[in-house]
Amino acid sequence: MRSWWPHSLRAQLTAWQVCAMVVVLGLYVGLVLWLVTRNLSGTIDSRLRSDFRWAAEMAQQGPDGSLSWFEGDPWGTDSPWLQVFSGDGELIYRTAMAQRLPVSDSEQLSRSAVGRIVAVPSDPAPFRLLTDRATVGGRPVVLQVGRSEATMRLEVREMALLLGLGLPLAVALAGGVGYVVARRALAPVARMGERARDITASRLDERLPIDTPKDELGRMAAVFNDTLGRLESSFLQMRRFTGNVSHELRTPLTAIRSVGEVGLRGPSDAAAYREVIESMLEETDRLTRLVNQLLAVARADGGDVTPGMTKVNLGSLAEDVATDLGVLAEEKGQTLDVDVNASPPCLADHITTRQAVINLVDNAIRYTPEGGRILLRVYETRSNVCLEVTDTGPGIPERDRARLFERLFRSRENAADPGGSGLGLSIAKWAVEANHGELTYQPVAAGGSCFRIQLPRQDILSGSG
Repeated sequence: MRSWWPHSLRAQLTAWQVCAMVVVLGLYVGLVLWLVTRNLSGTIDSRLRSDFRWAAEMAQQGPDGSLSWFEGDPWGTDSPWLQVFSGDGELIYRTAMAQRLPVSDSEQLSRSAVGRIVAVPSDPAPFRLLTDRATVGGRPVVLQVGRSEATMRLEVREMALLLGLGLPLAVALAGGVGYVVARRALAPVARMGERARDITASRLDERLPIDTPKDELGRMAAVFNDTLGRLESSFLQMRRFTGNVSHELRTPLTAIRSVGEVGLRGPSDAAAYREVIESMLEETDRLTRLVNQLLAVARADGGDVTPGMTKVNLGSLAEDVATDLGVLAEEKGQTLDVDVNASPPCLADHITTRQAVINLVDNAIRYTPEGGRILLRVYETRSNVCLEVTDTGPGIPERDRARLFERLFRSRENAADPGGSGLGLSIAKWAVEANHGELTYQPVAAGGSCFRIQLPRQDILSGSG
């Protein structure tokens, strides 16, 4: 924008208003002057025709056959301008006004008397002449009447001067009022700006003031406050996530250090050292799993993982996962069954879908007591293929269900479990949603949990495409 244009929004609104007022009032003044000029011009033409009728009807004929007209005061402003020519073009009569204001082209116009009004240049203003033939006293003559435009021009100039003086005053008044109105209307923006300047990462609980919630500024402030609320929630989750990650990483590292220090306190045989090393390796495995899960979360957040969509048979996938994790279930004396009612192909990424199922089954095995039962059931609906993982564990308390899929969240009943990191369910949910599916939880009436994966059927997607 040019340097001379105001930078303040209030000043810009005022400047635009003043420009608009100048254009509108300029057009208005031009239209008024045009209408006044047109009306005054029409009045002059009407008077000329009236003068012509007077000259044709009010002639006085003398004893010698001469013609004359009653002029009134020959020096008055209403004294008629009249010239009379004989049939052969000879001037036979002229009023005092016509003698005082001669028109050079009047004689030439008398030779072409067609009843047309003609404006003839004159000093100080153009002169209008109406020339036409008539019969006066039984004699054919040419009557010529005229009126000056001086009075009309004077009235138009006076009105133009009046409007010209009023236009700047009106624009100045409108500009002042517009600036005051703009300043008052934008006052909430200034207050919102001051408040927004004080909002930092440590003060995300602050909100912008909303003076008028129903207008555009109020709605904008409400949207901004909603954004601040989401940012505050995200920062709280990030802080909680960071704290939980630090705790989860510190736990296996502390265990490794403690086991190592105990093993080095005194002389031990090979069996004792072997037990120490096995304990350290177990904690190392747990730490490795946690780091891998954190890397998976980071990739998911960064969008680095792009699912490759292929035909996936959830029935076969469920049986493969049950075979791979069946050893873990056997160690706890659990029963791991697969029930496939129907399994039409779905369009998904095989790797991420398998990871989601593995996380759900591993979670069920971990929290289901010894001798419990875990069931993988696959069935179809009109538009989806569903895979349910049902267990006979303690279930999820109602107070914790809203945060069930949050990262590093573990229910209070399961928080003491050394094998869980609180990332399995969140990764499973991301994996399912990345494949355009849905992962939900519902409690089992007899006790336990049921996690349901729903993926769109491949024939449904093909039909919609």
